[in-house]
Amino acid sequence: MPIGLRTLHISHDLPRHSHIRHLQFAHAPPSTFNIFNVFQLFLPQNHYLMSYFFNKVVAITGGSDGIGKALVDSLLALGAKVATCGRSYDKLYSLQLQYASAPLHTITCDVSNEHDCQNFIESTIKTFGRIDILINNAGISMRSLFKDADFDVMKQIMDVNYWGAVYCTKYALDSIIANKGTIVGMSSVAGYRGLPGKSAYSASKFALQGWMEALRVEMMDQHVNVMWICPGFTTDEPRRYSGESPIDEETPIPPEECAAITLDAIEKQKRYVIMTFSGKRTVFSTRFFPTLADKFIHKYFFKDGKLVK
Repeated sequence: MPIGLRTLHISHDLPRHSHIRHLQFAHAPPSTFNIFNVFQLFLPQNHYLMSYFFNKVVAITGGSDGIGKALVDSLLALGAKVATCGRSYDKLYSLQLQYASAPLHTITCDVSNEHDCQNFIESTIKTFGRIDILINNAGISMRSLFKDADFDVMKQIMDVNYWGAVYCTKYALDSIIANKGTIVGMSSVAGYRGLPGKSAYSASKFALQGWMEALRVEMMDQHVNVMWICPGFTTDEPRRYSGESPIDEETPIPPEECAAITLDAIEKQKRYVIMTFSGKRTVFSTRFFPTLADKFIHKYFFKDGKLVK
């Protein structure tokens, strides 16, 4: 199915501080509405009240699978109002069916397209009235030596990983400032250390982190926290790859664990998080022993002059 701006027809006419959730799913069969569901709607959501994310509006790009989907699952369980987008209408439709009685807004979006990003952010504000937290999660990677890399692939990686975050943040910024919110970027150790075979990916993450570091300082007087997360490789391979097969990094981390660490970092207003030991080791050695780090990276990625990782 071509990428387009197809919105699932959901209405969220919620009072801002209401504990009663109301949602109408287009063409939902009457049999799904019974007295037990009515009773559940009026139950006090006391466990939500202990959550930092209760009643907050969180916009997440790339929320139909991987870390993004785990974030959607966790945030809805914590009482947040969630908006997410992705390229696959079918995946978003399945997500909406899964949470048919939850405050969830979904829309198809290609984050490399500025108009799509604008529509995602504006439709989120129209649905929920504001944005408190923006998580720029959508991203793609690559595996190819630079001499073999295609320019179109390299441009696509930069458009998705860097410009997608810039577009969404730009259109959400006024609302986030008004609510003294949080901006999150899903980055990588490749944003600290250029990795062979992932030159364009590394460039996109260096750009992302440089931009977010500048934005973090710009937003200090507005009391907006800007942070980036370096999750490493996850068990279900949430990111699409351009080129050959994905890099085989260290023992994968479950997306649910990545989501939990990310939400804890948001609540604690951290500057950045590097999740894995090898990631921390790589960043440390690159900063203090760069020449030695070059040799270790070369030994890890190459064998007999060929890229093997």
